[in-house]
Amino acid sequence: MSIFDIFKKIESTPTSQTPVEMIIAGLGNPGTQYESTRHNSGFMALDTLAEKCGVELKKLRFKSLTAEAVIEGKRCLLMKPTTFMNNSGDAVEEAVRFYKLPPENALVIYDDITLDVGRIRVRPKGSDGGHNGMKSIILRLDSDNFPRIRIGVGKKPHPDYDLADWVLSHFTKAEGEKLEAALENTADAAKLIAAGKLNDAMNTYNGK
Repeated sequence: MSIFDIFKKIESTPTSQTPVEMIIAGLGNPGTQYESTRHNSGFMALDTLAEKCGVELKKLRFKSLTAEAVIEGKRCLLMKPTTFMNNSGDAVEEAVRFYKLPPENALVIYDDITLDVGRIRVRPKGSDGGHNGMKSIILRLDSDNFPRIRIGVGKKPHPDYDLADWVLSHFTKAEGEKLEAALENTADAAKLIAAGKLNDAMNTYNGK
C-alpha cells in the first residue's frame, strides 16, 4: 500500500467528529424488574450488538442509554430508550431530529409474539403490527418507512392468557438457548443493514 493509499484510507475513516448517519434502537422497558423478559428482547439485542462493537450503552442522551459505534464504516448511534415501551417514539424522534436524519436511517429492533422463539424477521418498512412501541415511533416520526428487525418471543400459551403477563414473562431455559442464537443473528443483520445491505439481511436471516 502506497503512502497515498494510506492517507486516502485515513481520510475516509469515520472519526469522533463524524456525524451520526444511522440510529439503531432496541426497544424495551427500563428497570431491573423487566430485565430478560420477552418484551425486552430489543434491549438484549442492542446489548449483543454493542458488545460486538466494543462499546457500552451507558451515556444518557435522547431519553436513552446510548453509545456511538462505527459499523461497516458508518457512524451509528445505538440507543435503548428509557421512556418505557409505550413512549419509545419520544426518544427515537428526538435523536432523528437532532441528527437531521430521514426516518429510513433509523433501524428499530423489537419483540414479536407472532414469531417462534429463535426466529427473526427483517423488513424495510411496515405497520406497527399491534406493537405499542412501534405504534409510538410511527406516530412521532409520522412515517412507517424505516427498517426493523422483529425478534420472536413466542405465542401466548392459550388465547385467554393475558398479553401483558405474557410479554413480561421470562424465557424458559430451553427458550433462552434459542434466544441467544436469535440475538446473535439480529446483531449481524443490523450490521448488514448499516452497511446498506438490507436485502442481504432479509435473504440471510428471514428464513432462519
